[in-house]
Amino acid sequence: MTTDGECCRVPFKKIEGGVTAPKGFRAGAISCGIKNPKIERLDLALIVSDSPTVTDGLFTTNQVKAAPVKLSAQHLKNSDIRAIIANSGNANACTGVRGIQDAKAMARGAAEALGVKMRQVLVGSTGIIGMNMPIERITPRIADLAEKISDSGSDEASRAIMTSDTKPKTYAIEVPCKGGSFRVGGIAKGAGMICPNMATMLCFITTDAKIGKAEMNKAVRHATDMSFNRITIDGDTSTNDTVIVMANGQADMPAIKKGSEEAELFRCALHKVMLELAKMMVGDGERVTKFVEIRVRNARTQADARKAAEAVAKSLLVKCSWHGSDPNWGRVIHAVGYSGARIREELIDIYFGGLIACKGGLVSKTPVAELEKIVKQPKFAVTIDLNLGSANYDVYTTDLSEEYVDFNAAEYSAAVHTKRQKGLA
Repeated sequence: MTTDGECCRVPFKKIEGGVTAPKGFRAGAISCGIKNPKIERLDLALIVSDSPTVTDGLFTTNQVKAAPVKLSAQHLKNSDIRAIIANSGNANACTGVRGIQDAKAMARGAAEALGVKMRQVLVGSTGIIGMNMPIERITPRIADLAEKISDSGSDEASRAIMTSDTKPKTYAIEVPCKGGSFRVGGIAKGAGMICPNMATMLCFITTDAKIGKAEMNKAVRHATDMSFNRITIDGDTSTNDTVIVMANGQADMPAIKKGSEEAELFRCALHKVMLELAKMMVGDGERVTKFVEIRVRNARTQADARKAAEAVAKSLLVKCSWHGSDPNWGRVIHAVGYSGARIREELIDIYFGGLIACKGGLVSKTPVAELEKIVKQPKFAVTIDLNLGSANYDVYTTDLSEEYVDFNAAEYSAAVHTKRQKGLA
């Protein structure tokens, strides 16, 4: 057993299996040629519970919402969700009435193949915005996909939702509790357009815990706020952000009661899985070279701590200095200064790793060469002590590289030109 201090000291055992680690869940994936019919890669995933579930989720805070987000939010009002169908290669965002029809076609196709109702199926999409979904290449393959799902299909599903990700993101744990144990497993995608308030991401989590809707609702919001809402790569919030958690109650354990120790244990377990997946997203950021944890300590309020942490994490100047392995604490303190947090300049201390770079708002005596050793590392922490109170806040972020700019310079144009050349537009 392991104990993790980041997650309410949850006793857990890391296990394999992703979304199929909990009892009663199956998954799989298939190739539909969604982005390019001439390239075979997994791009359509299906996650299924063998029994009705208690399901909850959160979606993008962007006012421009993709068709699958709108449809899934509507379907989520039901308490017996059975499946999630998700694709990569096309976001189905800004596609009007046709986009809604295409999202419905995906849900209907999965429902028919599984023998469930359409409203029991949620839909997720990720990819390029503003291009119609090639639904004619998707719906004919759904029946084949449904036949492929298995209790070992999580890895394929995690690969099918990847876009600019370089590696699949999966994590699962088993947690002992009074009278038994339960499992929580998840898969996620996300590498660019990542910002607090969900990041640009798809995250699907399953659990066999016996939990009701009210406690599930509390757990999902707590865990999301403590994980996906604390990461940023480029400061952008997507049109398709989705977190869905399905619980089918098949674990050998008593039902979780409102306000019980088991309810707190479940919240912490869900937080653990989400936080690990969130860190994987940051570590796999588009063409990034540094993973940086921003720690704001001793702010007057939680709101002030968050403002300061997010300002530093999003600053392009700060991120560029990290990419150049430059311990420029001046850029850090200037971001804190405009963050809107209440501060006193003469009280601020800034550390790179465990080395102090700024003491009381002034340069420290630490040799620059020693600080450079810290920021040359692929992972390091920046601690900002405001010395005004007791509130703390952490954000996980990255550097900003030339390769990131090159990678994101012409995605839409390249896709449009490719379709025209192939006669697909």
